[in-house]
Amino acid sequence: MLTMPRSTSRLAAQATTHCLTGCAIGEILGVVIATALGLAIVPGLVLAITLAFVFGYAFTVIPLVRNGMAARRAVSTALVADTASIVTMEAVDNGFALAVPGAMDAGIGDPLFWGALVIGLAVAWPITFLVNRWLIGRGRGHAVVHGAH
Repeated sequence: MLTMPRSTSRLAAQATTHCLTGCAIGEILGVVIATALGLAIVPGLVLAITLAFVFGYAFTVIPLVRNGMAARRAVSTALVADTASIVTMEAVDNGFALAVPGAMDAGIGDPLFWGALVIGLAVAWPITFLVNRWLIGRGRGHAVVHGAH
């Protein structure tokens, strides 16, 4: 088995937690907006996933811009650094929610909805961690962000 340096695993854990935070905020906000607008499941899911990407990228772009990087470069850096992580997090999380009977029909006041969301994110974290660790070990993914500082 290939042993990664502790710093690689630490950076992957930070990147994964960063990704989970952006995805969770985006998804929850998306579901709240979709519920308020009375959207059906598919448009609501599209809105939630879109906002997960927006918040995931924003959590990378904003600190880079605050540290003096041009906005255009910060956006391109975030796209390169975070896309695989966000795609993995969203695919596993939403795949889990879709697999739980009734979870997609449950409203935001239903514990089934929140349980599926929380467990889905918990299941997605270690899988996304492995993706991030693999990318960082090859100088890609979130390693690009740290190289940009």
